Amino acid sequence: MSDNPTFLTREGLAKLEDELDFLKSSKRKEVAERIKIAVSYGDLSENSEYDAAKDEQAFVESRIVQLEKMMRNIRIIEPGSEDRSSVSIGVTVKLKEVPDGDVETYQIVGTTESDPLDGKISNESPLGSSLIGRQVGDRITVNTPGGQLEFEIIEIA
Repeated sequence: MSDNPTFLTREGLAKLEDELDFLKSSKRKEVAERIKIAVSYGDLSENSEYDAAKDEQAFVESRIVQLEKMMRNIRIIEPGSEDRSSVSIGVTVKLKEVPDGDVETYQIVGTTESDPLDGKISNESPLGSSLIGRQVGDRITVNTPGGQLEFEIIEIA
């Protein structure tokens, strides 16, 4: 993971802090206990419980390192503080699909918080990156696995 900024809302930051706290305070101890129990079974060369616990320990430690690195380079998105004359991280954008007229609304967030099913798209996604810097009335074309889609920006909030 590079030293690029991690864009988060305060809600997203709280979720990451909660996950990091859980991993450090509870999950580490739980995995260490599983390893201790597996060691007590004897021969480690054919001990699947030990192997599974060690794999989980590696995953937990890797995630802790990843979260700590992200936390060192966080930029908080304060909804309402951004310039609404053009699309930027933190704004909510209402789009009309051209030519069928379907209207979709998305909040532009950092990659860590993206959840398209909840209306949050990453600034690095094909749609999100196409929207950055655009204004109401602009039309964009986005390449998707299903082909090209065209949208018109109808509102920035």
